[in-house]
Amino acid sequence: VELLKDAPPVDKLNEDIAGTLNPQGFRVIRGTKTTYCDIWLCKNWDAKPDFEPPPNILYPFQAGQLIGVARFARKGADFRDQDISSGVYTIRYGQQPVDGAHVGTSPTRDFLLLIRAEDEKNAEPTGNDDLIERSSAAAESSHPCLLSMQRKAAETCPSMRHNDETDWWILALQGTAGGKPLPIEFVISGVAAE
Repeated sequence: VELLKDAPPVDKLNEDIAGTLNPQGFRVIRGTKTTYCDIWLCKNWDAKPDFEPPPNILYPFQAGQLIGVARFARKGADFRDQDISSGVYTIRYGQQPVDGAHVGTSPTRDFLLLIRAEDEKNAEPTGNDDLIERSSAAAESSHPCLLSMQRKAAETCPSMRHNDETDWWILALQGTAGGKPLPIEFVISGVAAE
């Protein structure tokens, strides 16, 4: 991962969303020089005050909250190995439903969901139900297009680490929540164990 000097792709974004983004982004490189995707985080995230994480929730965000924007130069894949078509997507925070169908699929409920930029109307949080429906449309599937958030382990941001056991590439980026630095980590390349 490297710092990106390119501005966010504002011509592909709703004006409200474009106004929330940092001008500085991050480029995720595959191999030695192939761009996998570019990411711009929001300038500031709202965070739940006095957040005390329960065992299955890592981050102080609300469902549907805008985290940033991603641009995929070529096809990628999400955490379920669903295709991510080239294009621009918003990145929103979501929580895995507690519905019996997801028992044991992840140690935490924190995920980032991708939504096609052209399907976005504003930067306001959407709630989980609408988020899942619109992210499923981005995946052209019945399941949302998602990236699994991980426990913060990196010492520096931006950085990338590889989990040899799962073959996951985990990206660590630092944003700002309530005026304070907040690192986030998520699997940018790798697939959930089935």
